[in-house]
Amino acid sequence: MGESVRLRGSYVITCEEVIKDETGNIIELKCRHDPDTLGKNPEGYKANGVIHWVSAPHAVDAEVRHYGLLFNQANPMAAENFLDTLNPNSLQVLDHAKAEPATRADIGTNYQLERQGYYAIDPDSNADKLVLNLTVSLRETGK
Repeated sequence: MGESVRLRGSYVITCEEVIKDETGNIIELKCRHDPDTLGKNPEGYKANGVIHWVSAPHAVDAEVRHYGLLFNQANPMAAENFLDTLNPNSLQVLDHAKAEPATRADIGTNYQLERQGYYAIDPDSNADKLVLNLTVSLRETGK
């Protein structure tokens, strides 16, 4: 509590109270906004980052697939059996993502998810769930 963050494209807000349910899950944040921060930095304090957000009640459910390095070594053919070099964590699936309703489009349509990378709509998408596949990452962790 007491930390300030900028809401992407909006104001700097400061959390004043965290409300939890009986099991300890956060169900509400009570915040105040600084009306002098729309489009400019706050004076006398610093925001601790920017939150990119989607309105959950208006969002569509999405599955996001992140593809990493397929092999655990640079030259898998140098191994006795290249199959032994497969990376078991090359695919990470985020099952409970939320996306802007505008991302509902034709299969193969591409989007840039801010600070993440470029994604294409997968043929597995249907009326109930959008499936997005990472095509180009903005952050490379492999060599």
